[in-house]
Amino acid sequence: MHPIAGWRLWQTPPMLRITDTNRVRTLTLDRPEALNAFDTALYDALAGALRDAAADPGVAVVVLTASGRAFSAGQDLGEMAGLGVLSDQVDAGETSAGQGMSGFPALLDALETFDKPLIAAVNGLGVGIGFTILAHCDLALVSSAARFRAPFCPLGVAPEAASSLLFPQRMGWQRASWVLFSGAWVSAEEAVELGVAWKVCEPEQLLDEALEVAATFARWPIPSLVATKRAMLHARSAEVREARATEDASFIQLVGTPANIEAVTAFLEKRDPDFSGIPGA
Repeated sequence: MHPIAGWRLWQTPPMLRITDTNRVRTLTLDRPEALNAFDTALYDALAGALRDAAADPGVAVVVLTASGRAFSAGQDLGEMAGLGVLSDQVDAGETSAGQGMSGFPALLDALETFDKPLIAAVNGLGVGIGFTILAHCDLALVSSAARFRAPFCPLGVAPEAASSLLFPQRMGWQRASWVLFSGAWVSAEEAVELGVAWKVCEPEQLLDEALEVAATFARWPIPSLVATKRAMLHARSAEVREARATEDASFIQLVGTPANIEAVTAFLEKRDPDFSGIPGA
């Protein structure tokens, strides 16, 4: 930890940068060469950073952002091509807050129980978890250059991160159906209209505006912020756990099937998938 002019830079894995200033902690996904796609190491780094921020009595608010032109391209499909990594994580980690969990389930547990204000400053592309994570944030400010996609049906898998519950709650059933079934792109302005984002900002002003909002919250007593966030989470916690369990069971059934293999292979080969010869697809 290095004190520099009132803020602190934490020593962290190179994929995640952590800075503190005036009771606001900023977590920056820093894997720009991979469009900040999540592999197991990045899931674990962000989950650990959220747990640390929740436990730190000097942190009132967390801002989540990213470096480069993407917020997150979602799951690292190079890792997913192992066709066992994610299903093994879900199967072994289950979906309740437990000891020794890692990867995607660990991040979802950290998000689900994070009891301080969490603000997203979405600098660019958000795909998969780079989109669904917004439903776990209390406010999302998005760059005008941002766009989003929920690619689960095109990848031959099921929704994730309780988006099957939280997207309909935020967007309404019909609009969520379009987003989840079609895999269509959603613009920054559309994300605000859908209720999954709060405000569109010019790219060069995004982080400053997010930090200004965070500073507004951080003025108040931390116990009051925590009590408010816990009450908000409590109202939906059982539903979120049930949605995650349903999604995870479906994911385990679908990952590694011929349709999923074709979708991932096509992505890696930069071509359109062809499901026509796959029975039942």
